[in-house]
Amino acid sequence: MPDPAASHRHVDLRGLRLHLAEAGPADGPPTILLHGFPESSYGWRHQIGPLAESGLRLLVPDQRGYGLSDRPKGIAAYHLDRLAGDVIALADACGATRFNLVGHDWGGLVAFWVASFHPERVERLAVLNACHPGVFGPYLRRHPGQALRSAYAGFFQIPGLPERLLTARRAHLLRELMRRSSRPDTFSAADLDTYARDWLRPGAVTAMLNWYRALAQLPRARHPPRITAPTLILWGERDQALQSGLAEASLDLCERGRLQRFPQATHWVQHDAPEAVNAALIGFLRSS
Repeated sequence: MPDPAASHRHVDLRGLRLHLAEAGPADGPPTILLHGFPESSYGWRHQIGPLAESGLRLLVPDQRGYGLSDRPKGIAAYHLDRLAGDVIALADACGATRFNLVGHDWGGLVAFWVASFHPERVERLAVLNACHPGVFGPYLRRHPGQALRSAYAGFFQIPGLPERLLTARRAHLLRELMRRSSRPDTFSAADLDTYARDWLRPGAVTAMLNWYRALAQLPRARHPPRITAPTLILWGERDQALQSGLAEASLDLCERGRLQRFPQATHWVQHDAPEAVNAALIGFLRSS
């Protein structure tokens, strides 16, 4: 169900076609919103209208492998450098030399990566319930509780089996994963039906899982540069998948960072507390 405030088109990025939702004034500060697993641009439906009305020019893609965007084959196509390259190519295609960047979950990992390796392009960075990829491995080795929470990512490494289980019975398991990790009534039946239409497209779940498979192959020795852009981390403290210590560890990589906690929100903070999240994002992204 497209957001009525947005227009939709496909953008060709050197042979990769991304579906893009756009909203807000053409002369507003360019602001890219990156969704996470297992969502799509639809995951920002509570943010698009208010952020556009605040004067931001929003660029909201279905990232590669998701929604109505292309799904390249092979694990290597989902390396973080490729995902970050998509963001830079999208900004170039839309004439945005510098831009604000907002990411949730996997979109947050990509946003951190872009800000680390392309600092000249990122004006301001906001991340919702996601950690910097550079801190995840070391944190996991020091915190056994997080290793238990992340066990599902190990299951996702198995070829073929996760796809069959996640798509069975019209994606029943994926629907349950979202229901059980969120507050009651966060996702309506209609919302989950909208997501499921994308999950059940040929090759979609394999592409989505290849993000996890590619991350497992990331060299441990690679140390990302510190983030120089002003950074805001928004964190729902009832996250079942990620400990809040990951937010603090990520903040240590930011030269000008701030952490805002949402004690009653889950991993799906932008859905659980949309008004508060929108106010925080607008206040941060619109500040000079």
